[in-house]
Amino acid sequence: MVLRLSQLFLRTLREDPVDAEVASHRLLVRAGYIRRAAPGIYTWLPLGLSVLRKVEQIIREEMAAIGAQEVHFPALLPREPYEATNRWTEYGEGLFRLQDRKGADYLLAPTHEEMFTLLVKDLYSSYKDLPLSLYQIQNKYRDEARPRAGLLRGREFIMKDSYSFDVDDAGLDASYAAHRAAYLKIFERLGLEVIPVAATAGAMGGSKSEEFLYPTEIGEDTFVRSAGGYAANVEAVTTVAPAEIDFSNAPPARVLDTPDTPTIDTLVTAANQLAPRSDSDGGAWTAADTLKNVVLAVTLPTGERQIVVIGVPGDRAVDLKRVEANIGSFLPIAGEIGLEAANEEDLKKIPELVKGYIGPGLVLAEAVLGLEGTSKLLFLVDPRVVSGTSWVTGANEDGKHVFGLVAGRDFTWDGVIECTEVRAGDEAPDGSGPLETARGIEMGHIFQLGRKYAEALDLKVLDQNGKQVVVTMGSYGVGVTRAVAALAEANNDDRGLIWPRSVAPADVHVVAVGRGEEIFAAAEKLSAELEAAGLDVIYDDRPKVSPGVKFGDAELVGVPTIVAVGRGLVDGVVEIKDRRTGEAENVAVEKAADYVVNAVRQK
Repeated sequence: MVLRLSQLFLRTLREDPVDAEVASHRLLVRAGYIRRAAPGIYTWLPLGLSVLRKVEQIIREEMAAIGAQEVHFPALLPREPYEATNRWTEYGEGLFRLQDRKGADYLLAPTHEEMFTLLVKDLYSSYKDLPLSLYQIQNKYRDEARPRAGLLRGREFIMKDSYSFDVDDAGLDASYAAHRAAYLKIFERLGLEVIPVAATAGAMGGSKSEEFLYPTEIGEDTFVRSAGGYAANVEAVTTVAPAEIDFSNAPPARVLDTPDTPTIDTLVTAANQLAPRSDSDGGAWTAADTLKNVVLAVTLPTGERQIVVIGVPGDRAVDLKRVEANIGSFLPIAGEIGLEAANEEDLKKIPELVKGYIGPGLVLAEAVLGLEGTSKLLFLVDPRVVSGTSWVTGANEDGKHVFGLVAGRDFTWDGVIECTEVRAGDEAPDGSGPLETARGIEMGHIFQLGRKYAEALDLKVLDQNGKQVVVTMGSYGVGVTRAVAALAEANNDDRGLIWPRSVAPADVHVVAVGRGEEIFAAAEKLSAELEAAGLDVIYDDRPKVSPGVKFGDAELVGVPTIVAVGRGLVDGVVEIKDRRTGEAENVAVEKAADYVVNAVRQK
């Protein structure tokens, strides 16, 4: 069809929106694809909706190719299913909650695991009904504390979420592999180069998880990869831990006065002055010889604030995202948590925590912790803290440190947690070489959920022996609106957007340049020929707009092919320009339609 700019609901902007941080946000607003309705919430305009629907169609085709069937759930859902899985509480402040006029609780769904599970439970009861894969493309809602970057992190967004249902783990493996292959095909068709990386399951649970990341400096996810093929989100990287050391002949620990040494740098300086080491002892003290004990405050979904101490080598910073992803197994309640460095008020409540001189193994009164039957703070360590390693660390007294404190002999811990920053040059856990770090946008995430939700909601079928078995599930998500943003990030220049043909709002942008009636007549005729050939056309038929504005809009909107019908008509030619390469060619008017059609079909 032909979209006429004189009638199209479109207003381009010359200036960037003041709240735009990234290219996709700036350009999608300026080119008239989206408009801000509220923080993190956007209205889709005709051109934007066209791109969005083409992304959705590619996803639908690839889902159909693996036998998945489409359903559509409400976005407004009752509390009860989420109460059954405890996610009404676990989601914390990220959940939009509301009540109807009768006082019944509802939520705006951030995800639909419960509803898919209950739907299958309602209709299927036999192994003969499985395997089954269902999906939907639906609006989701999460109360982001800091929505940012336009469509990349919003409060309302569109996702494709699908779920597989199998009798056993072997079936889940097959469903997971099928979805993984479909995702790679989706991103290939969209023209997005994504990298599948190992990931943590987080609050979703499950035994296996992978993210599909589009590498870009503006991405919120940090991932690592090695030349040998290892790739993982930093939250899922496992540390290559040193071997345990025999400490039977290790000298006893000793406490030294170290006044005015509350930081690692000041401690290292003091250590080299007070207790210098010979080369045979390892040379000068460094930050790597110290054990830094970091105090964190964890806010549980219930609102309870719990203090945790983590011991890490002094040359490593704690990565709060990695802590958040891995600390769940040590807490009394699963689910989404808040995590931050302990503040002064936290420390005042536990005077045994001497700031700057904290050591491992603090024993506290039960009344301090407020936890019945507990007599010490939860103390976790980095994997590098192994039995037999010797450390310089706080003595739990102001102005004192202990030297030669041996792990496993002088102190123990409650658990080992992946918690420190992952650095370029660290060894890949699979031995495939040193790691390099990069940033990316999460475009998709797949999980082997297992039986978590099926057990919580009692989804069972009869197996071949007539015995009831719990169904095993997989969960698979693609960010649809995020895909539009990522495509805009990947396809632009200083003049505007440059859409891949697979998702562009039109195949060709015809621009009538000039005021003569013959120019508009020729542009009108060419647009009709292109439409008749099956192409989608944007036709700039605005009669009183300057050529500069028309060309500026055409480049901003970003359709792959631009055809300028103007003064070249006196010579019987029009200019056909490739928006991506900038290459332009004069083509005879009577051959222009065939030229454009061939260019579109070749790509």
